Amino acid sequence: MEFFWQAFVTLFVVIDPIAAIPVFITLTKSEDSVEKQRVAKRACVISLVLLLSFGIVGDSLLDAMGISKGAFQIAGGFLLLLAAIDMVIAKEGQHHGPTEEETKEARKRQDVSVFPLAIPLIAGPGSLTSMVVLLQQSETIGWLAYIILFACVTIVIGMTYVGMMYGGRLLMKLGITGINVLIRVCGIILAALAIQSIIHGIKSAFSL
Repeated sequence: MEFFWQAFVTLFVVIDPIAAIPVFITLTKSEDSVEKQRVAKRACVISLVLLLSFGIVGDSLLDAMGISKGAFQIAGGFLLLLAAIDMVIAKEGQHHGPTEEETKEARKRQDVSVFPLAIPLIAGPGSLTSMVVLLQQSETIGWLAYIILFACVTIVIGMTYVGMMYGGRLLMKLGITGINVLIRVCGIILAALAIQSIIHGIKSAFSL
């Protein structure tokens, strides 16, 4: 049980299901409920697969490629910063919206369930690195620790999915102005998280 709570708390803090709610709302504000559910489900499934896969092979992969955990964290920070800039500098303040065909084409070109929801918001450098560390610790505990860690990841991702789905109801209470304000506030918060990730990566890379 000690390892369960250690793994659960670590992953919950790093993944932060609560922080995913406003980002999900802003990224899917123009979608219907069916599409919202699809995006949330796909983002969570992709994140779960990535976290479990990277936890198993991540340490060996980074070592084989000569990539430090600090460099990996810096790269993830830059990706998150790009998503934040996109949210702050909104591109939807035009006089006429896109047609249905244009919207479908845009969805084909960019699926927000993959970027930035699954990567790097949910399965970011912090959560991916945490999986590597936790699985390294579980090797000394035994095979039961692998099951416990799998359960912890599944629970936290499940909480993220539920949070995104129920959090979407906030859109019912927000007008256009409220949504636009929320987009920019979330973008600023994401930018701060991205910069913090880059700072931690630099400190780790140079052992500051």
